[in-house]
Amino acid sequence: MSSRIAAIPIRLRLALGFAVVMAVVLAAVGAFVYLRTGSDHDAQISRELGARMAGVVAIVRDDGDDLGDPEQDPLGRVDAAGLVQVLGPDRRVADATDDAYLTTPLLGPAETRRLLDGEVDAYDVDAPGGPMRVIAARSQDDGVPYTIYVAASTAERDEALSNLLALLLIGGPAALLASTLAAYGVATAALRPVDAMRRRAAAISSEEPGARLPVGAADDEIAELGRTLNEMLGRLETAIDRERRLVADASHELRTPLAILKAEVELALAEGRSVDELRAALRSSGEEVDRLAELADDLLVLARADEGRLPLHPERVAVRELVERVGRGFEARLGGRRLTCAVPGRLVLEADPLRVEQALTNLIDNAARHGEGTIAVAASAAGDRVELTVRDEGAGFPDELLERATERFARAGDGGAGSGLGLAIAESIAIAHGGSLEVANDGGARVTIVLPRAASHPLVAS
Repeated sequence: MSSRIAAIPIRLRLALGFAVVMAVVLAAVGAFVYLRTGSDHDAQISRELGARMAGVVAIVRDDGDDLGDPEQDPLGRVDAAGLVQVLGPDRRVADATDDAYLTTPLLGPAETRRLLDGEVDAYDVDAPGGPMRVIAARSQDDGVPYTIYVAASTAERDEALSNLLALLLIGGPAALLASTLAAYGVATAALRPVDAMRRRAAAISSEEPGARLPVGAADDEIAELGRTLNEMLGRLETAIDRERRLVADASHELRTPLAILKAEVELALAEGRSVDELRAALRSSGEEVDRLAELADDLLVLARADEGRLPLHPERVAVRELVERVGRGFEARLGGRRLTCAVPGRLVLEADPLRVEQALTNLIDNAARHGEGTIAVAASAAGDRVELTVRDEGAGFPDELLERATERFARAGDGGAGSGLGLAIAESIAIAHGGSLEVANDGGARVTIVLPRAASHPLVAS
């Protein structure tokens, strides 16, 4: 059932929902008007009967012995509207305002008794002259008891209610139909901006940068939806541009080692190559394969970080031991440059040691490749966080690169200096731990990894 309802267009669902609510409202209002009108008519008839009964009781009390005398005719003084019937002690009709009611009482003994005892207020009867409402009372003259019936026709009341019911049965559905059509029109008009956004969204493609959905002037929920979708399009466009640049830069980075590897293979296959030359070619090929594998690993780390599932295995890490281990790995690669480490001996944190070592290695490698002078590695505690800083004495980051240094393969202008993937990977590792990466120029390039002392980020192990 719910699936069939969900298949109905939303504007039709809105119109149908409005129709159901409107039908309930119209039915309730119609019932109220019908019942209230009937109640008002009944109250009017009761007032008239009560007033007439009071006059008849007074007449019977004064001139009861003259009832039935055509010359005295005491009931002639009663208002001609309605019917009055007076019964004597033997329940025979003593007099009536209409000769047609001189033989048969309007009510039987049981009904009369219930009226006189107050069990009911009135009776509706089908009299010869049409439907009537009857009330009863007692009176006496000179000790002779009389029973008085006063009746009023309900034909006008019934006709009025019948006409009202016919009007409600005709006007109600007509009003329901008109209001439903109006609701459908309003829903269509209200959803027109959504339809415009849908048509525009269907025409937008990745080849149309900067395209956005039309947003109406009204500051309503639909306009808010349009602005939110446009913001999403902007984020998607930025992500697509970033991925395109990443693919282009990755292709550029892959081209050099692949070209070298191809050249080495071709040289190794050339005639007249000595064993030493073949070994040298294979050794060089192995180095290029290592570069390709390292680049592939870096790209895999970034891809997992983008998906929010970079595998981490947190444990208690002695920071000084980790920094010294990474520093020893660079001793033979610095070409005479100094590497200093300043780390408190008791500084510890909870993190994945392999990932932190990878991030720190990337920072030192960047300083060795692009910086000058001494490379200083320092660590310190700052509240509930640990800061790992790598600083060199070179020219620092170019101004146009400083704000984008952690972007993948970011470059300073066309063909300028670039940051590769090292800083991007270090930042991804820091963020995965719940930390951050800070880049600045401070007498050279200064890069700081800020990590929480305790694991504060959902960690996903592979």
